[in-house]
Amino acid sequence: MPANSVTLIGNLVDDPELRFTASGVAMAKVRFAVNRRYQRGGEWQEETSFFGGTLWRDAAENAAESLQKGMRVIVTGRLEQQTWETREGEKRSTVEVAIDEIGPSLRWATATVTRSPRTGDSYGGGSADSGVPAAPAAPRDDYGPDEAPF
Repeated sequence: MPANSVTLIGNLVDDPELRFTASGVAMAKVRFAVNRRYQRGGEWQEETSFFGGTLWRDAAENAAESLQKGMRVIVTGRLEQQTWETREGEKRSTVEVAIDEIGPSLRWATATVTRSPRTGDSYGGGSADSGVPAAPAAPRDDYGPDEAPF
């Protein structure tokens, strides 16, 4: 497991915001709130932390189609710090999650999963679902030395 790995469970603050780069690559921004509840002096306390994250390609399109504000989600990925300088010369930074996987939590809800057809990239997933079950993927022969062929 990489040294910089994070798993967060929280609720979406907004619907995923789907955009496309100039070259047509899908990207979705998500914001979610993570609550922490604990007892102090016999009274329950609650803290909320807000996080942002980014998904790319098919995962971005799938998240935008499947997830909506208020849904409880499980997010895995890596923390990344972004730094920039304002017009006034002040340095700013933020930490976001480079999201590898996101999905609905099934703790207090149910979900229906529809598999998207593969588009041929190494990320899996695919385009929006047409309502027709996906055909089995064709066998691949481009596996790396550390990948199992299944």
